[in-house]
Amino acid sequence: MPKTFPTPKLVIFDCDGVLVDSEPASNQALIENLARHGLELTMEQSMAYFVGCTMAGVMEKARSLGAALPEDWTREVYAETYARLKQGVPLTPGIPQLLARLDAKGIPVCVASNGSEEKMRITLGQHGLWERFHPQAMFSAQSLGVAKPEPGLFLAAASHFAVQARDCLVIEDSGSGVTAAVRAGMRCLGYAPKGGGQKLAALGAEVFRDMAEVPALLSV
Repeated sequence: MPKTFPTPKLVIFDCDGVLVDSEPASNQALIENLARHGLELTMEQSMAYFVGCTMAGVMEKARSLGAALPEDWTREVYAETYARLKQGVPLTPGIPQLLARLDAKGIPVCVASNGSEEKMRITLGQHGLWERFHPQAMFSAQSLGVAKPEPGLFLAAASHFAVQARDCLVIEDSGSGVTAAVRAGMRCLGYAPKGGGQKLAALGAEVFRDMAEVPALLSV
């Protein structure tokens, strides 16, 4: 028989790649920027290297791969990324229905991201979700000073809602996010809409491909 879990008391969503399909736009801006600094990458390489990272982590990794980045590079790439995101990013299919289902069941939700609040204002704001989550249910690594794969971001969210870690459910799409959830002692669903969820599963996530699957997984 499949393992059963109690209904969570808090659902924590990652932002990029989970609530909004912003990774392609962000990575395209990054690819174009890094090319000017001597590092040519494909979309597949960029996604593999950088999804789930903080921008400081991206900078460190890009330099290790040969990019000649100036000290003020993060300011530069943030401006270019935000400009690209303002052109529009799609909401992940099934998110409105899932949020409505969780609301109907009285289950609190929040967002915890390695991205900045400014980035989330741009992407979530396009779909009316900025007002839903900000400020009482939004946790940014840039604001709190602790980033995935460390568990502190998720633990801060649980503490804010006065919920034990074991009663939280995290929805993630990156290895760093899954690792953070596992380290926090939280159940984690790994979103892999295009397949290839083996890495997430190996790190401890329960992999799924469609947001419509989530209510059954949560027993709601």
